[in-house]
Amino acid sequence: MILRHIYSHMRYLKRTFFIFILCISLSAHTQAQKTIAVKTNIPYWATASPNLGVEVAFRHKMTFELSGGYNPFEFGNDKQWKHWIIWPEARYWLNETFNGHSIGLHGVFAGFDVGGLELPFNLVPELKNRRVEGNINGIGLSYGYAWIIGNSLLLEVSAGAGYGRLKYDVFTNGDNGYKTDYGQKHYIGPTKGAISLVYLF
Repeated sequence: MILRHIYSHMRYLKRTFFIFILCISLSAHTQAQKTIAVKTNIPYWATASPNLGVEVAFRHKMTFELSGGYNPFEFGNDKQWKHWIIWPEARYWLNETFNGHSIGLHGVFAGFDVGGLELPFNLVPELKNRRVEGNINGIGLSYGYAWIIGNSLLLEVSAGAGYGRLKYDVFTNGDNGYKTDYGQKHYIGPTKGAISLVYLF
């Protein structure tokens, strides 16, 4: 069922990838530092969620990042944390790109099919004894800091907060459960957080 939500959000994905390609194109016509970073969010792996990000410097002290993660797994006892999420982000570095402080504007586009668990911040209280399928789209501001820890290797910490709109359907537990309710929420709070290992090219 999560595939249906991925399909319904293709217009957001296409827009995000268009912006990403545009930023790469701009980077080829500017005198700014032409650096590409590949990163992964270390704590995110603790949720059994493979994730990867790419960040491109395209103007003086400016970068564009596109990162995301995906979890297709079930854990038994009607517990599952299936989801996908994409964060596009434009960042301004106060010192130089990929070093020190940065501030950013990011988007959040995600879909989920989760059951038998409790979401952070009590986003969907029905989830504990039900399966909930839905999506969230939002926008936020972020702050980050990057340390050089080796040759072409960085450690980066970032966090963000903002607004999201959450829509979901509620089902009885299990893949073959039947729909019992639906809902939508306006959310204000954390929208991004990462401790990332970064490699520069």
